[in-house]
Amino acid sequence: MNIPDIIIAIDGYSSTGKSTLAKLIAEQYSFLYLDSGAMYRGVTLYAMENGLIAEDGSIDEVGLKAALNDLDLDFKATEGGSGTFIGDRCVEKEIRTLEVSSHVSPVSAIPFVRNFVDERLHAFGRRKRVVMDGRDIGTTVFPDAEVKIFMTATAEVRAQRRFDEMVSKGQEPVMEEVMKNLLERDYIDSHREVSPLSRADDAYVLDNSDMTLHEETVWFQGLCQGKFGILE
Repeated sequence: MNIPDIIIAIDGYSSTGKSTLAKLIAEQYSFLYLDSGAMYRGVTLYAMENGLIAEDGSIDEVGLKAALNDLDLDFKATEGGSGTFIGDRCVEKEIRTLEVSSHVSPVSAIPFVRNFVDERLHAFGRRKRVVMDGRDIGTTVFPDAEVKIFMTATAEVRAQRRFDEMVSKGQEPVMEEVMKNLLERDYIDSHREVSPLSRADDAYVLDNSDMTLHEETVWFQGLCQGKFGILE
């Protein structure tokens, strides 16, 4: 199936599999995959490593704003496709820890952080044939995206997915902590003043609580066939 040169925006709650679906779409249809969440995680990791987040979770916003001037945050090619880099260092593993997860929502709610990330994402988006996932891609970053998808699933399903993912990476999570972190992120993401998590009016809702990845890709293919009149 040949998809036109478009931007595909995938938004939704944490642990709904946004990145998994976006990566598969990029692979199957030769699109560039951009993970906006990874960019925010990269900023959060950078802030943590530079002592800008205190033990109580408070953020030194003055220090962070200044530090962003020196942050070289980018997507680069890796053996597995692409990854998030700070300078020449691949930080894909570091940004996926529970510690980073516990701070990423408050960091990403800061207006100047969102501007910092958006500027980088817009540069990639000008090339078209981009699939990007996050929480405000279809509403703020690319409001004119030709295809917008909003993903959701029950909290129980999402917490189990996140738990299993962390175990597979050799971590030892506690389910209660994973669920607590997930619900806290849901609240912060949905109630922040700048670009809160919300479904765009023209977004297609995908509830994958009881769907396999294959079923999701079939759903996406049907969406594109109907929207663009693709017969093959």
